[in-house]
Formats: sequence, structure tokens, C-alpha cells
Amino acid sequence: MASSSNWTWEQNKLFENLVVTNNDDPDRFQKLAKVLGKTVEEVKVLYQNHVRYVNATEAAKIPLPNYKTGEAKGQHNKKK
Repeated sequence: MASSSNWTWEQNKLFENLVVTNNDDPDRFQKLAKVLGKTVEEVKVLYQNHVRYVNATEAAKIPLPNYKTGEAKGQHNKKK
């Protein structure tokens, strides 16, 4: 399979779902690479980027959106 360091939105979402379902598998990076058409190194880099992002978010280094009270996610741009 051809590989590319660019990830489509669909590949990224599939990656996230596969990480959750294969988290305890010691061969998870190899399996994900095969399914996604990426190299093992590309999968590991994306995984490490996700871990850094989650850690930064949990440490409040990345601000969360400021939604109005009582407003559901994704609804802030809709007119009432």
C-alpha cells in the first residue's frame, strides 16, 4: 500500500477508533498501519502527537471553547 504523511479526516477518525479498540494489543501499530495504508512509523508519530495534545489539553495549556451557559456543543453558531 502507498503511504503518505498526510492524513485525511476519515483516516484520522478511523485511527482514533482503532486506537481505542486495539489499545491493549502489543501489535497495534502494525495492525493500524496495515488498515490505514500507512507505515508503522507514521502511525507511531500520529499516536505520539495525539498523546501530546491530550496531555496539553488536560494540563489546560490548550484553551477549551468558551460556550455560552446552557448551549450545546456545535450549536453556538446557530441563530435562535
